[in-house]
Parts: sequence; C-alpha cells; structure tokens
Amino acid sequence: MEFVKKRPKVFAALAVLIVSLVTHFAFFGTPKEAVFDEVYFGKFVSSYYNNQYYFDIHPPLGKLLITGFAKAAGYVPTSEFEKIGAQYADNGYMILRFLPSLAGTLLPLVLFFLAIELGFSLRAATATGLLVSLENALIVQSRFILLDSFLLLFGFLSLLLYLLYRRNKNILFFVASGLLGGAAASIKWTGLTFLMIPLVYELIAHWGKRKWWPQGKTILRIFLYMIPPILLYVSVFMVHFSLLTKSGPGDDYMSQEFQRTLEGNKYGSVADLKTASQFEKFIELNRVMYQSNTGIGGDSHPYGSKWYSWPLMQRGVYYWEGTDKSDPRVENIYLLGNPVIWYAALAAVVLGVIGLLTKRVKITGQLEILYFAYIINLLPFIQIKRVMFLYHYLTALVFSILILMYLIDKLPRQKRNTYFNVLLGLACASYLFFSPLTYGYPVSLDYYNMHFWLPSWR
Repeated sequence: MEFVKKRPKVFAALAVLIVSLVTHFAFFGTPKEAVFDEVYFGKFVSSYYNNQYYFDIHPPLGKLLITGFAKAAGYVPTSEFEKIGAQYADNGYMILRFLPSLAGTLLPLVLFFLAIELGFSLRAATATGLLVSLENALIVQSRFILLDSFLLLFGFLSLLLYLLYRRNKNILFFVASGLLGGAAASIKWTGLTFLMIPLVYELIAHWGKRKWWPQGKTILRIFLYMIPPILLYVSVFMVHFSLLTKSGPGDDYMSQEFQRTLEGNKYGSVADLKTASQFEKFIELNRVMYQSNTGIGGDSHPYGSKWYSWPLMQRGVYYWEGTDKSDPRVENIYLLGNPVIWYAALAAVVLGVIGLLTKRVKITGQLEILYFAYIINLLPFIQIKRVMFLYHYLTALVFSILILMYLIDKLPRQKRNTYFNVLLGLACASYLFFSPLTYGYPVSLDYYNMHFWLPSWR
C-alpha cells in the first residue's frame, strides 16, 4: 500500500498493463487454424522468405515488421495459408501472431499516458486504459496476423508525442510524432489521419497574424515534421523491393517494365523493353494500390458494412468457425465490440455535441482535438466505395472512448466516481459474456445464440 501511495501513477499504469496482458494473451494461439485475413498476410510473410513478388493494397511496413520479428525468432514457413480454417502444420504461426498481439497489449498503456497528457484525472486515465483493455473488437483485431494493432499503436503514440511537444516545446518530440504518424500511414493509408491532427493544429496555432500565409518559423516546423514520415514511407518500399526480387503471384498487377525487374519473369528476355527504376516502381505500386483500393466492389462481402452503421455496431464479421463436427458445442470467432463500451461511447459523442450546442458543456482544447480526431477518422469513409468492415471504425472508436472519459471526468466528484465504477463493472461483465466470440472457445449452442442481440449480427 505504501508503494501505491507514493507512486499512484506507476501503480495505475502497471494495473492497466497487467489487465491488457491478460485480455490480449488469454488463449494465445487459439485456434491453430488460419483466421480471416491471415490467409493473405501469412502468404505475404512467406513471399519475403522466398523473395517472390506479391501485391497488397496496403503499404508494406506491417508485413515487414512481422517478417523481421519472425526471422529473428527463427520462424521457418511451413504452412500454405490456403483458406480460412486451414490447419497450421506446426506452432510457427504463433510467432507471426505475437507482434500484433503485443502491439494490441501496449495500446491501452499508451492511451493511459495520452489521457494523462490530455489533463484527465488519474482515475479517468486508468479507466480509459482499462476500457480499451476490455474492448472485445480491439482484442480480436490484435490476436491474429493482422495489421490494425500496429496502426493504432503507432498512431496514438504519435499523438501522445505531439501533446508532449505542446507541453514542453522540445522539437524532438514533434519530429518523433511525425515519424510515428508516418509509421501508421506506412501500415495503412487510413493512418494518415494521425499526421493530419498535429499538422492542422500547428497551422491554426501559429498562423501569421493578419496574414494569409503562415509565419516562417511555422513553415520550418512543418517541414521538420513532414520530412521524417516521407523518408520513412519511401524507405519502407525500398526495403520491400529489395526483398521481393523474383517473379511471383503479384506480377500481373504491374506493368511490363516493372515485371522486367523481377528474376524469372516472362519479360526479362525482351531486349527493347525498358526496365523500371526503383523510383518508378515506387510511383507505379502506389498508383496501382490506389486503383485497387477504389476498385473493390462495395457489396462484394456478406459481412461488409457502411460507415454510418459502425457507431451502432450493426454488423460484425465472422472470422473463424470451428470445424470439429464431433463436438456439439460451438466454436466461432466473431469481430464484435463490447456493447457497453461501444454504446456508452456513442452516447457520449452525441450528448457531448448537444451539450456544446446548448452551452452545458464547455469547449476546451482537449475536447476540440478529440472531436476533430473522431470526425476525420469517420467522415472520409463516406467517399470510399470499396467494401468496408466494422474494424475500419476502430480508430474513431478509441477517440469516442476518450470523449466518454473526458465528459465523465468533468462531472461532480461523487457522480463521476459512481459513473466510473458502474461503467467499468458493466464493461468487465460484458467482456466476459462476449469472450467466447472473442477467443473462440467452445460453448453450448443455446449460450452461443444468446450473444446475438441484433438480427444483423448473424
């Protein structure tokens, strides 16, 4: 107890980390079968091992991180990643799942410190970390060979560093913020929003007085902010090209000039065909990625959903179905959020807007940042025509949780503590209730069916 009194922040951070470790690594490795998009990302990792060119609609950093860790851990590809539910040949797949799980585990701790930096009370910051640790959809998305946990970790670390810069004015924090924002964008392009938040606020805060152009110091500051992520983004592709030197399954997406750079390609012997340079390959691949992203059909997946349905969690996603027909129990993994957290956060977003309009809630810099971040992580999806899923909302969801905690923290002390206690208790109970769908452990059919509160969840 003496330690708790002397170092309450350290104790709270440890509590968040321990809970997060338990929720993210419980049943680690289950199931020993390919789950959802592991069939793609597992193949991409194997491509780096055999140097065969592949194509993906996302930048390479996430796959490179998993591959680099796998090589360091002695992983040797043995599985084909043929289809969802395909049995893994050995336990090597657990190495590939480890790094995304670790990123998911660290996210609540980052959000704890981010909440502290936003001016939350220690109780509110702790509750923020615990709620994110208990959010079932975030847990599911980080337990497998998927990329979103990297995006979230790098993105919110970027925002944390930016707030540290705002407080102590150390330019190194600002540069590091840009670098981590670039890392998020190098996982998926949706991570660009984490670069945009500091950029917009710096321009607003330091715009030249009575001028239509920012001050010279502001231009230099923005330059220092943007160069590291640009260099990182380009460098990631250069590493990608240096590893994928042979003809592979991704050839047909690329031009003949691009394919000619790959060993064993059919255009390698065409003498009068130009060979693309590394820079030309970089430009072409990003163009093809963009075309492929925008060209995916909007109704081509049974578990696809529209952006406006995500805050209400109207449609989850089946990730895996158990194949042991001799067991009458049900084993399924389903991407579905913790309803208590999900709907409480949505209510906070809506009530906060009403409070701002009626002047019952005071506008502050923290609330401005949180609402701005929530909006720019949701509204851009209006223009996207490709098939989208519930996990595209996860970044906005985290910001909605921060809004929820901020608004509760502004209540009178007694009411605030009651809200925190009730919310955490209900969130913990809801996490446990929905855990069979999160971890895929077997339950009776009747108990399984109790989890589908909405017809659209099936």
